[in-house]
Amino acid sequence: MYYLNYFFIFSIFGHLLETTLFNIFNWNLQSGFLYGYWTPVYGVGIVLIIFISNYLFKKLKLNKLLEIIIFTIIITFVLTFIEFIGGNLLELIFKKEFWNYSDHKYHFGKYIALDISLIWGICAIIFLYLVKPWMDKIVRKIPNWITYIFIVLFIIDLFFTLLFKIKI
Repeated sequence: MYYLNYFFIFSIFGHLLETTLFNIFNWNLQSGFLYGYWTPVYGVGIVLIIFISNYLFKKLKLNKLLEIIIFTIIITFVLTFIEFIGGNLLELIFKKEFWNYSDHKYHFGKYIALDISLIWGICAIIFLYLVKPWMDKIVRKIPNWITYIFIVLFIIDLFFTLLFKIKI
């Protein structure tokens, strides 16, 4: 339940963050592809950050600075790859671009840009060392029945999104 709780919390947080930024900067974009207030790529990213950090830090017994450098490099590549796969899959399934980094100076196709990748790496470090320690206290107290409700709501949302939004 621990990973699922993080997935749902940060899927919702990511959606709210993007929606707020889109409104502040008056960008004509929509966060996520689902009807509900969650953007799953953020949830997937957070779960990967936690999983990879747990795996790396247990396997590699390094000093803190080296640990941070290795983690940042690995997670930046992983999150960039997730964004690349996500962008291509969403375009394939929905026949729509949900974002496009072609106007960024150092972009690779539509879905990857160096500046955005670096932001993901920095955000991962901030999450891991500043946010996660106090979030763990909250996440571990979430009752299972609440997680089950979110699972059901997410599956319903996914079902209706795929049923009504896919362009065949």
